[in-house]
Amino acid sequence: MLQRPVELAEYTAARTAAACRILGVVQSMGRVGCALDNAAAEAFNSTLKVEFVHRHRFATRAEARIKVATWIADFYNTSRRHSANDGLAPITFERQMAEARRASTAQLRAEVA
Repeated sequence: MLQRPVELAEYTAARTAAACRILGVVQSMGRVGCALDNAAAEAFNSTLKVEFVHRHRFATRAEARIKVATWIADFYNTSRRHSANDGLAPITFERQMAEARRASTAQLRAEVA
């Protein structure tokens, strides 16, 4: 997961943009104050807090880190359905998207050949 830079100038800087182009990273940034910019991250953080963090007590930060990471890996990514993913869990959705991409690529190659 990419973290939002402390200063927006860092994200829009020419050096950062050049590095992103070299690495094949597509920068995504809307207008100032656009609520949709960070919507997916905000939704995830809200879900994490409401469905897990606020329902548990942790003795230490280390315990919290381990339990949150386990919840994400064992439940959020594998079982919890997401409206943005057509009601599928992220892992299932990603598998279907990867298969659709492979099929589309194979079809395009067959048409070109």
